[in-house]
Amino acid sequence: MKIAFISDIHANFPALCAAIAEAEKMGADEIIAAGDMIGGGPHPVEVVRALSGRSCRAVAGNIERKVLAMAGHSKMKKHPGKNIKKANIAWTRSRLGPDEIGWLSALPGSLRMNAGGTETLVVHGSPRNDTDYIYPSVTRRALSRFMDGVETRLLVCGHSHIPFFKSVGGVKVVNCGSVGRPVDGDNAGSFALVEFGETYRINVKIVRFSYDISPVIEDLRSRETPGFKEQEYRDGVKRGGA
Repeated sequence: MKIAFISDIHANFPALCAAIAEAEKMGADEIIAAGDMIGGGPHPVEVVRALSGRSCRAVAGNIERKVLAMAGHSKMKKHPGKNIKKANIAWTRSRLGPDEIGWLSALPGSLRMNAGGTETLVVHGSPRNDTDYIYPSVTRRALSRFMDGVETRLLVCGHSHIPFFKSVGGVKVVNCGSVGRPVDGDNAGSFALVEFGETYRINVKIVRFSYDISPVIEDLRSRETPGFKEQEYRDGVKRGGA
């Protein structure tokens, strides 16, 4: 069984389409999203509809949490003050309808599954917090703090936008990287393709894929998306903002 784990799409619909196409070409039986599907980019509705339309299993990230918290505000400004992050959250919320909010509201904070005998936990940041960053340099001691007493054989996460796979103290850690906002100097999106075999054996491949960035740039401009920085998309870096 092959599962493509994707994360941090950040409302980049062309990147999501490219990721799905690449995953299917590589034989993925299922696609699971590890949070931050929206926020930052110009296509929150398109991304949510694409994932919900596929009955894609997913967990909520910190951006979904913030958007849903703002959804409960009766008086919401489109661009609150000079805080670009809040402005983007408000802009994203203003685009979403009841169906999209309903789907996002139903997302769990974590997902447990068993594939080929491998106990797997999918989160956005870490089991402890959806804003924790797990980097390739993570140590056994640091991972123990992130796990917060939770046990699993395979931990799948995102949030850092840095893809990697490593074994740490008996736990196999997979960070999917980012489909729509890579930050490691490569503007190609990333996801993790995990093949589950028998007797706890897994094979992990970090996949990089290219896509046409031009439509995203055009929509960021035409839709007046707060926090838009064209060069970040072209260079595959992040210099702050939404």
